[in-house]
Amino acid sequence: MTLTVTYAERDGGGPARLRLVGELDMSSAPELNEAIDRLAAAGQQRLLIDLTELTFCDSTGIAVFVRGDNRAAEQGGWLRVTGATGRVERVLKVTGLADVLGYGSADPGPDDRAGMG
Repeated sequence: MTLTVTYAERDGGGPARLRLVGELDMSSAPELNEAIDRLAAAGQQRLLIDLTELTFCDSTGIAVFVRGDNRAAEQGGWLRVTGATGRVERVLKVTGLADVLGYGSADPGPDDRAGMG
């Protein structure tokens, strides 16, 4: 299965939103990296990624999330994930990224961001 990355327009200053459908792995990770890079280049500092329809995520996908969060943090922002279920949710929790990426939190406060490295 392939990966589809859909961009949803920001509503009133909220975070940029991406929706992932399919599988995020070594062959599809570059597509998500490109989408994150385009948004960062356009000045988007906050990014919310909807994983509701993501059916698979391997270590390459996890690395994309970490890279995206690091890039956003360099600009004073953040990357968050929401909607993960099944195996994808389990991977986020087992790796500890559910906590690091504020799983389910659409808009962390300044205190939430300060403790993340």
